[in-house]
Amino acid sequence: MRNKIYLVSAAGCMLFTTAFAHECWLEAPRFRLQPGQTISIRPLVGEDFKGEPWTNKAEKVMRLVRYGPTPTDSTALTPAPGFAPADTFRTTFAFAEPGTHLVLLRSTNSFIEMPAAEFTAYLREEGLDYALKLRQERDQQALQGRETYRRCAKALVQVGDAATAPMATDSACRRIYGLPLELVPEQNPYRLAANKALTVRVLRAGKPVPGAAVQIWQRQAGGLPTTHFTVRSNQNGRVLLRLSGPGPYLLATVSMTEAPPKLRDRADWQSTWASLTFAGPSAVTRRTAAKH
Repeated sequence: MRNKIYLVSAAGCMLFTTAFAHECWLEAPRFRLQPGQTISIRPLVGEDFKGEPWTNKAEKVMRLVRYGPTPTDSTALTPAPGFAPADTFRTTFAFAEPGTHLVLLRSTNSFIEMPAAEFTAYLREEGLDYALKLRQERDQQALQGRETYRRCAKALVQVGDAATAPMATDSACRRIYGLPLELVPEQNPYRLAANKALTVRVLRAGKPVPGAAVQIWQRQAGGLPTTHFTVRSNQNGRVLLRLSGPGPYLLATVSMTEAPPKLRDRADWQSTWASLTFAGPSAVTRRTAAKH
């Protein structure tokens, strides 16, 4: 979410910059590992693929799991029920088996209220046409925006050489995990050569979302600026992109619906923010592709 449209005052700028840094993703210090390595997968929140730690509060985490390349290989770091408000959660995972691993985070709901004009500007900036249309049809443009929001972040980590790994080790990468909103790659990005197409599905409660705005960031080596563009999903909920470099990449999308009845005392709208992070083609993959 872009901050520049919310600069209503110095005090307002500080408030909205903090509150509306909605992109949340899982950041690995390295997205390619050797078998047996242990790393911390940090949840970050921010803008333009630049982030700060999201939170360390256990009460904010509904699900935190690593899924490995075989069905029996998984690690759950979801906080146990009955935690105290001051409890924190761990994010360090061991990656033992070769193949493509997926780390998944789902947050609990948080709540925010916004003045009417800022809420309308926010809906337009994020391409949330459904909420805009309903507010207009119901003549609610002058009402403040009462929103509950949640986050669904996924990261793909490659352990060992993807080119020599059996195709069966890709299962975690392409699986649907039953999130309220998720980005699901149809190919394993670690097997793709440079400039080859990657298709990703946008699913809301397991069903395709046509017309969803998907933002794509790519970090570049050598101090070059991070690239960014936005695409819309087709009628089948798919977007297509080409992996032009090693990345890493961040894909993010958001969906907004009316808040469920059980939350109506605090919110009128429910937004869900989904992200997917991974690395692109390695130097070895690019050299191999160039020979063919």
